[in-house]
Amino acid sequence: MTGTDRILEIVRRSLDCGQTVEIEGLGTFRPAADGGYVFAPQTQPVVFIAYVLEDLGPARRLCEGLRSAGCSPWLDKDKLLPGQNWPRSIERAIEISDAFVACFSPRSISKRGYFQSELRYAFDCTRRLPLDATFLIPVRLERCAVPRSIADHVQYVDMFPDWERGVQRLVHAIRRAARRPLLCGLAGDGENLSPA
Repeated sequence: MTGTDRILEIVRRSLDCGQTVEIEGLGTFRPAADGGYVFAPQTQPVVFIAYVLEDLGPARRLCEGLRSAGCSPWLDKDKLLPGQNWPRSIERAIEISDAFVACFSPRSISKRGYFQSELRYAFDCTRRLPLDATFLIPVRLERCAVPRSIADHVQYVDMFPDWERGVQRLVHAIRRAARRPLLCGLAGDGENLSPA
């Protein structure tokens, strides 16, 4: 039995037990009344939110604003599960996102750690896109210097002095980014998941 077959079997068993199965970046499978399955594709733009722990409050506020505007924000504190291989899960979340929002503050630009690593990985993903594609969207949570390697090439959004205006501009950029194809194709050959 291949890895794909094992995954399909797990999905089928879950659906047969009446459970809903969400596959991140793809959509949701639900049991149908006729014994089959219904698939609802992910239609909201998926947005990876990169931040430093000291900025968790504003990052959560940003997520709420994006969610209210019809986006699907990905924040590690909300999406990672206990026991999950978090470095790989974060890379995958970046790969399948329509946009990568980097939250800059005086704390994030001077701190070493995972924010910097996520930012570098997003740059790697951006290299696979057409030059005029939108993917990496810098956001200034407060006054700070955006790193020159970014500010020289990518326009950023200020969330101050008007937070709501910043969210509107960000959502506009995310919707533009969501109109391009995903960075990575989905694995599998589109097998039918009707009951066997």
